[in-house]
Amino acid sequence: MEELPPAPEPLAREVFDSHCHLDIQKVDVPEMVAAARAVGVRRLVTVGYDLPSSRWCAEAGRLYDDVYGAVAIHPNEAHTATDEVLAEIEELASRDEVRAVGETGLDYYRDWSPVEEQRRAFREHIGIAKRTGKALVIHDRDAHDDVLKVLAEEGAPDKVVFHCFSGGPDLARACADAGYFMSFAGTVTYKNAPALREAAAIAPPELILVETDAPYLPPVPYRGKTNASHLIPLTVRRIAEVKSMDEATLCEAITRNGEAVFGPW
Repeated sequence: MEELPPAPEPLAREVFDSHCHLDIQKVDVPEMVAAARAVGVRRLVTVGYDLPSSRWCAEAGRLYDDVYGAVAIHPNEAHTATDEVLAEIEELASRDEVRAVGETGLDYYRDWSPVEEQRRAFREHIGIAKRTGKALVIHDRDAHDDVLKVLAEEGAPDKVVFHCFSGGPDLARACADAGYFMSFAGTVTYKNAPALREAAAIAPPELILVETDAPYLPPVPYRGKTNASHLIPLTVRRIAEVKSMDEATLCEAITRNGEAVFGPW
């Protein structure tokens, strides 16, 4: 594994990483949790994208303090979402250590699964989230309108998170109107993402989360390197800057939002 970037200055208040992939990082989980905690990132949600990773995430949530799981079949793997697979996803989602159904949704950037298979799997995951009472974590890549349409047609669960929020101000307004949470990743720090910063600027503080999507999408100045939860302070500070918010106030809002979405820690 590539050496991780150094830790930034700790945050003024604790936050959490709403979306990472600890299984892909193949790290010592307690070591990763300790590194994050040292900079004020207290808890991590590790997210599944197929059945094996979902099993892994559920088990990680059971084994490790301050780690919680999310389980689902990623839209790029939607062709594998058989009835038997989805039944196991629902069983995993019902466990206490699993706090969300995700990541699910639509990906029109890649054509790894047919669009109709993606839409079918997305609808099935919405049903699982509603039946289990868990948050729905959405992967939305180049599919904003259709994601909103499917949520409206199916009836969204009580708690919906747009993971690695990738839209501009129009999508931010639509999410705010619907009460959907927007989770911002290191992409908000990228020079070529002004529309994303506009979205962060208008997103209501009570609907903002922060994530790494580690090991992907590290914030500036580490773009192109391996991401990890201990880099979240760089993303939080950029969001605070574009929102003209005090860092501590934003951190407190993120923590409240996290407990509203994922339940008591």
